[in-house]
Amino acid sequence: MSALPPALALHSTCYRCAGQHSFDLAKEGYVNLLPVQFKHSKDPGDAPMMMAARRAFLDAGHYQPQRDSIMASIAALTPEPGLRWLDIGCGEGYYTAALAKELSCHQPQAEVYGMDIAKNAVRSAAKRYRQVRFCVASSQRLPFVDASLDGIMRIYAPSNPAELRRTLRPGGVLLTVTPGPRHLYQLKALIYRDVQLHEPKEDAVAGFAPLQDHSLCYPLRLTGEEGVALLRMTPFAWRATPQVLERLAAMAQFDCETDFTVRLWRRA
Repeated sequence: MSALPPALALHSTCYRCAGQHSFDLAKEGYVNLLPVQFKHSKDPGDAPMMMAARRAFLDAGHYQPQRDSIMASIAALTPEPGLRWLDIGCGEGYYTAALAKELSCHQPQAEVYGMDIAKNAVRSAAKRYRQVRFCVASSQRLPFVDASLDGIMRIYAPSNPAELRRTLRPGGVLLTVTPGPRHLYQLKALIYRDVQLHEPKEDAVAGFAPLQDHSLCYPLRLTGEEGVALLRMTPFAWRATPQVLERLAAMAQFDCETDFTVRLWRRA
């Protein structure tokens, strides 16, 4: 992984620094760069049930219009998107793999990195998408050297603005995706008595100039079981009662709105 700190070098099945600290390369092809002292739990990140629900839902193509819109925004960048991109909070790699495919159309030598704090998600992604270099790490401490990245993609995931500025080269691009006001409104209405619209976020990112801001909204027509998968891949699942899950699963059809805000920024 050429964008890792320069003191790390690959030796057979591990990365090692001059001080003989080593990071084993897992058989699936990822490397764990999350120090124990920065874990907040034994297994940080999304639970296996949430991960499985998300994979099933995404594989069914329900969020493909969103993914296509994101890739179109990256493809339209002038000058070209660059050679080295990082996907923060990559999960099972659905968007990361699409990013790698898109960049390879412009530059076959492009490198794409996927990073998540959830080891089970990274392991699953690394097994499936061999063209991407995956690592377990925290978005608060990115394991990349200064100005080593041409682009960063961040879909819903939290991040540290100072780390984004540090690792992106001057002129590099940040792409963010956040929920729009009415995102999954009908799903929330099953759980909450008074449904609150999402508040707009990220009006500014320190050290970055805005390039593009657009919304993408489209309806989802799901089966009840697909609605359950959607619920389980969101934070709303923690508030859903067994009765809500049973009611949703029993529906022959569940219609729900999507509302995404896609923004592009350039590193000043």
